[in-house]
Amino acid sequence: MAAEVLSRNGVQVDIYDAMPSLGRKFLLAGIGGLNLTHSEPYEAFCARYADRQSQLLPMLERLPPSAVCSWANGLGISTFVGSSGRVFPSEMKAAPLLRAWLHRLRSCGVRIHVRHRWLGWDSNGGLLLVNRDGEFSVKPEATILALGGASWPQLGSDGAWVPWLQSIGVNIAPLQSANCGFEVDWSEHLRSKHAGAPLKTVALTFTNLQGRTVSRNGEMIIGANGVEGSLIYAFSRQLREYLNVHGKATFTLDLAPGYDAGRLLAEVGHPRGSRSISGHLKNRIGIAGIKMGLVHEVLSKEQLADVTTLAATIKSLPITVRATRPIADAISTAGGVCFSSLDKNLMLTARSGVFVAGEMIDWEAPTGGYLLTACLGTGLSAAVGALEWMRTANG
Repeated sequence: MAAEVLSRNGVQVDIYDAMPSLGRKFLLAGIGGLNLTHSEPYEAFCARYADRQSQLLPMLERLPPSAVCSWANGLGISTFVGSSGRVFPSEMKAAPLLRAWLHRLRSCGVRIHVRHRWLGWDSNGGLLLVNRDGEFSVKPEATILALGGASWPQLGSDGAWVPWLQSIGVNIAPLQSANCGFEVDWSEHLRSKHAGAPLKTVALTFTNLQGRTVSRNGEMIIGANGVEGSLIYAFSRQLREYLNVHGKATFTLDLAPGYDAGRLLAEVGHPRGSRSISGHLKNRIGIAGIKMGLVHEVLSKEQLADVTTLAATIKSLPITVRATRPIADAISTAGGVCFSSLDKNLMLTARSGVFVAGEMIDWEAPTGGYLLTACLGTGLSAAVGALEWMRTANG
C-alpha cells in the first residue's frame, strides 16, 4: 500500500522482500477466504483497537472499511458482506487480488527485489541488505519498514528487526502472541480421544483483569496442547493479560447455552433408568463427544452422580490455561514499535526519514478484517508521511 501511494505520486520505489515472492502472509490469510475488512458501524469498528484506537484513528480515517472495499474494486475484485458482517472478495481468494495489485505496482514503475533480507544499517546509515551475491548497501531518500511481527516466521516476519531498532533508541514493547491458542494440561485420555475435535455451540465467560465479566457464544477447538479457534481468539488479549499478571487464567464454558439453569437441571435430573450417564445426557440435552469428554475431565465419578453438580458444571465448566501458544503459531503479534517513538506521520523520532507500518507497530486487533485494514491504513499513512518529509527535505 505504501509503494502504491508513493509511486502514484511520482516517486521511484524499490521493494525489498526476504522471501522468494511477495505477500506470503497475505496469501495465508486468504486460505480462509481473505477477510479484508468489516461492515459494522464505523464507531464500533474503531473501538476494536481498544487502547490504541486514538493513535490509529488518523490512519483509519485515511482508509476506512468502505475505502478498502473501493480499493479492492479498483483492482477488479468485487466484495461481499458475509453473514457475520465480515467483508470478503467474491472469489474468496487472495491470489487474484495480489496478482492484480502487483501488476498495478509494476505498471507504476515499482521495482521488486525478492530474496533480499535487511540486516540493519551500515556505518554510514545506509540500509544493509544481503542477497545470493552477498551483502551490499543502499541509501534511499526515505525508507518504510514493514517487517511484520513474529508470527508465522516461515513466511518472513521473524522479529529479527527488534534489536536493530532498539540499538538506535527506539522503544519496543515485547512481542507477544495475539489471536492465539492457549495451553491446557489435558489428561492423556482427552488428548488421545478428542484432540482436534471442534467444540460447537458453546458460550465462553471470562472475568478480565479489570474485573469485567464478558460472555460470548461461538465455536472453538480442543487441541492436543490446549484450546484454539475463533471463540478463543476473541478472548486472547484478555486471557494473555491475565496470564501475564497471575500465571494462569480460568474461563468457563456453557456447554448447553440453549437451556436455562432450571430447565437443564430438570433434564439432567430426569430419571435415566438403565441408561449410562453419557447416554442419558446425549438423549436429554445433546451432550456427547468432546462435550462429554470435557465433563469427564473435570468431574469425578462421584460428582457425575450428583445431579446438581453435574448440571452446574455443564452450565459453567472451568478450563484453566497456563500459557499462550508460541508466538510462531499465533495469527498475529502484540507489541512492537511504541507510538512514543514515532511522530504523527509514523516516522521514527530516532532516525529521520525512516517510517514504519503494519504489524511491527505496537497495536493489536481481533480477527475479522481489523488486522488487514489497519495494516493497509498504516502503510498508506507512512507513505503520506514519507512524501511530506521528502518534500520538506528537498525544499
